[in-house]
Amino acid sequence: MKFYFAAPLFCEAERRYNADLAGKVESLGFEVFLPQRDGVVGASETDDGGDAAMRRARVIFELDLERIKATDIFFYLLDGRVPDEGAAVALGIAYADKAARRPDRLLLGLHTDGRAAFPDAALNPMLAASLDRVFADERSLLAYLDGLPRR
Repeated sequence: MKFYFAAPLFCEAERRYNADLAGKVESLGFEVFLPQRDGVVGASETDDGGDAAMRRARVIFELDLERIKATDIFFYLLDGRVPDEGAAVALGIAYADKAARRPDRLLLGLHTDGRAAFPDAALNPMLAASLDRVFADERSLLAYLDGLPRR
């Protein structure tokens, strides 16, 4: 099964955690697309101007769009003071594609961060309601994935 891993990836700690969790998911037999590892090479390099930055952004967007649409499970790591905005856009794409043509796609989240964005809810309702399931810890997520039938 194909697994898309949406998460913040802008500091060493985030990238290290993402890679560790992706490895655990892969050890369960899933084919994981981890943008920081499998996406556009050199996306964080300094650009030589605005046009190059826009071209790079378009290439990143198109590759991620292709991978999101091809996935069986879309996963969103929701940790952070505010969940990553790029991953939020990716969730919107996955949700719309699920509604239009892939009703069997699972939309999963992991939220271990205790900081709440809203007084009565830990997550923005637009994010929470878009996900089929949100896990509070890594162990529960991995146990759920391990119990899924493989296609």
